Amino acid sequence: MFARFTRSVVLTMRDVEFVVAARATGLNEFQIAVHHVLPNCLSPILVFATLYFATAVLLAASLSFLGLGLQPPSPEWGLMVASGRAYLRSAPHLVVIPSIAIFLVVVSLNVVGEYLRDVLDPRVQRLL
Repeated sequence: MFARFTRSVVLTMRDVEFVVAARATGLNEFQIAVHHVLPNCLSPILVFATLYFATAVLLAASLSFLGLGLQPPSPEWGLMVASGRAYLRSAPHLVVIPSIAIFLVVVSLNVVGEYLRDVLDPRVQRLL
């Protein structure tokens, strides 16, 4: 999915006006790719990567919670939550701490992705 998104971003940059203008000035394909396409493709790819990584963390924890992830000797947050369910009344921290860790990682990755989108988006006007 990440490769498909990257390919679509790069292919949409192929027909943008500044790429056509650079091609008209006589730049070769490598110069156009390095100086024009790459800087403009980097920001959406970085934002998508942070959001995709947060989704991957949540998916891995969910699969591990269901028993479809890594096996018990491996430390996995979803597995920790699943094994702590049996002791929820006597030791709730066995469920709460890994759940909070999953929550904090996913939220922080989403916040980083939104921050990168705000910083790297050329259409956002900054009031300074």
